[in-house]
Amino acid sequence: SRIRSLRGSFAKKLSSILQPVFPVPSDEDKVYNECGQNGPISFKECIPLARLKKCVKIGEGVFGEVFQTTNDDGQYVVFKIIPIEGEKPVNDEPQKKFEEILPEIIISKELSELSEERENFTIGFISLHSVHCVKDSYPVDLLKAWDKYHQIKTSENDRPDELHNEQLYIIFEFEYGGCDLESMSTKIPSLEVARSILQQVTASLAVAENALHFEHRDLHWGNVLIKKTDSKQVEYKLCGNTYSIDSHGFIVNIIDYTLSRMGKGDVVQFCDLSSEDSFFHGQGDYQFDIYRKMKKENLNNWATYNPHTNVLWLHYLADKMLSLQYKKRTTRAHKTLEKQFKEFMHESLEHQCAVDLLSSSPLFQNS
Repeated sequence: SRIRSLRGSFAKKLSSILQPVFPVPSDEDKVYNECGQNGPISFKECIPLARLKKCVKIGEGVFGEVFQTTNDDGQYVVFKIIPIEGEKPVNDEPQKKFEEILPEIIISKELSELSEERENFTIGFISLHSVHCVKDSYPVDLLKAWDKYHQIKTSENDRPDELHNEQLYIIFEFEYGGCDLESMSTKIPSLEVARSILQQVTASLAVAENALHFEHRDLHWGNVLIKKTDSKQVEYKLCGNTYSIDSHGFIVNIIDYTLSRMGKGDVVQFCDLSSEDSFFHGQGDYQFDIYRKMKKENLNNWATYNPHTNVLWLHYLADKMLSLQYKKRTTRAHKTLEKQFKEFMHESLEHQCAVDLLSSSPLFQNS
């Protein structure tokens, strides 16, 4: 029996020694996995030539460029193209590393999938069609589109031809979500429409809080897209209960999760701003105050969950809505709603999260 026990002990040790040791995947491996790739592909493998030729540049940021084209079904789609891992600064900023772009990829996927959930459902986050990693020189057709944009609007970005042909890019393909709220500020017909937009944003944030412990952290009015819709109502689900919002002819899509935070299980995705001092020195708009308020509230710990940041951004958006010049400013309905907006501005910051604000604010109760 002693021999048997010794054999058993030896077998256990041998078993532990022979256990296969799997290498921990690198951030590069994780990005390729999220893209469904074994390594980088070319531009033409990512965007077919026929679609490339129809690309029009529609926006930009420090991150890179945004182009619009049509897919095989004639539907508009949008490409967000971000150079990564290179040593040459882009738009006066260092290029992102794999570890820095990975959270945005994962968060974009998870928020897009909320449009398919049963318990917590919303269509208020931009739908992600695909994400790819490309290694190539910038296509001539995209450079032509970049030049046209520059002639009309004067780009603040570096022309992307300055990057070499071994440059890596992350390319998101999204649905076309409409025009940003800032560019549409003179085309929102009434405060009633503005309330619907604000309520749709609040509902989407509430759903994401519930499902994913989500904070957007950069919800300025350039990151809220709106487009016209024939649907009279926009539905969402919170904890399995279905609710609807009168659309008043517009539907909302929230974009850009570069600074966002999300928690799922024990894994937290976030952008660490703790050492980005210059980021918090902006002046001239309430937007820059929000960044400082977030830092003050989370004590510069960006991994922690503090959904009150969503409330801060909703307060900012309500402030923008109130500042617009509406056509029917003298009607009784407008003045009543204006008073409700001002009350919202006064009381909304007392709420802890978008879920609380959505269910408790009088502004949303009679819409």
